[in-house]
Amino acid sequence: MKTISVAILLLALFYSVHAGYKASAWRNKVIYQVLVDRFAGYNSDSWAPCWDLKEYCSGSFKGLEQKLGYIENMGFDAIWISPVVENTDKGYHGYWAKDIYKINSHYGTAQELKNLVTAAHNKGIWVMLDVVANHMGYGDISTFYPFDLDEHYHPSCEIVDWGNQWEVENCRLAGLPDLKQENKFVKDELKYWVDWIVKEYNFDGIRIDTIPEIPVWFWSEFHTSANVFTIGEAFNGYVDYLKKYVPPLDAVLNYAMYYAFKDVFMYKQSMTRIRDVLNEEYSKFSDVQLLGLFLDNHDVPRFLNFNSDWTLLKNNLAWVLLGEGIPIVYYGTEQAYSGGSDPKNRESLYPNFNQNHAIYEFIKQINDYRKTVINYNAQGYVERYVSSDMFAWSKGYTLIVTSNVGSGGSTSATFSYLPFGVGTTIVNLLDTSEIHTVQSWGIYVTISNGQPKIFKQL
Repeated sequence: MKTISVAILLLALFYSVHAGYKASAWRNKVIYQVLVDRFAGYNSDSWAPCWDLKEYCSGSFKGLEQKLGYIENMGFDAIWISPVVENTDKGYHGYWAKDIYKINSHYGTAQELKNLVTAAHNKGIWVMLDVVANHMGYGDISTFYPFDLDEHYHPSCEIVDWGNQWEVENCRLAGLPDLKQENKFVKDELKYWVDWIVKEYNFDGIRIDTIPEIPVWFWSEFHTSANVFTIGEAFNGYVDYLKKYVPPLDAVLNYAMYYAFKDVFMYKQSMTRIRDVLNEEYSKFSDVQLLGLFLDNHDVPRFLNFNSDWTLLKNNLAWVLLGEGIPIVYYGTEQAYSGGSDPKNRESLYPNFNQNHAIYEFIKQINDYRKTVINYNAQGYVERYVSSDMFAWSKGYTLIVTSNVGSGGSTSATFSYLPFGVGTTIVNLLDTSEIHTVQSWGIYVTISNGQPKIFKQL
């Protein structure tokens, strides 16, 4: 009887540790995205920055494990790591697979990857793996594994017209051999592989590359095989296009909102653009809170490459970290990196692990506050005020005010629609000298020098 009780306890502990497997458990996570090759090498604090961004830069699993504290201290409780399988020549990023059952030796060993995941879990950090089911790398396919025959691939043609869905699904992205999921061996092998790699390395979720380039029917089966939270990449700004992949997947990266952010914060267009996109998403998606919210990543130039104003970046970060969706912050943002198009946006983070950097501290402050609010992302979103240059919303009893006036700019407004009752005293988390008592008519808020505000009850 005692043995049975212990067994039940261990089983319960196993499932509690792995609660991150399902979409609902990911809702309140805050994700930090890293390219394994670019984040950190082992003992890389004194290394010079990588100078040839088209080659491997010596980032590793051991280096990432060594710097988990840097990520944890910034307030993140999940990391999205780039693909880890063996790649063809110059595949530093991980997206050019050669053998999907081998680990990329440039990053380290299979055991070192397991050690990384275990160390992350010990810190309460979940690990999301980036996976590719659309294509393999460049080179002789007879040397690939397990897809080493011509019949495993679509006939050679290039994607030219991205508006032609048949072409997108059957032709090649930048000349990469395009896997034929209609082939039973390919379909079954990909499903077996994703199930295997998630279990073998104890991953908590997966990000899926290039989902529009594979028919929707395949993703239903792939999602079932993965049996963890799935978020896909569809590089498209149209809500209707994104929606067709949810379901079968749990979520997609919110490119529609990315383009709205770009217009509003980088180019200072009307902030009503955000409202319009969000309202459309509410009408199309059953759960907007699961969409991946981001302001840049490894596929687009960094925010500061478009606009060098740190104040605008902070306003956009406030939206990513406190808006509707699962926040995703790309490594280097916290050090104000400003790289342009690939590969310039894939700089080495090492040796720049400055935890006193103003942007690092800004992100940390917001993430630390999120942790004080139970189930922050699940709190109801309510738009409180919107104009061309100011946007305020609340999540529960948190009121966030952003603008796009930028450094040196100012704007003001009366907020009469608030989550707080008359007589409530509120304080700006980002400037505690700013305190308001809610009047019968609301509060009057002035944005000075473009800075965002986060109000909570005092």
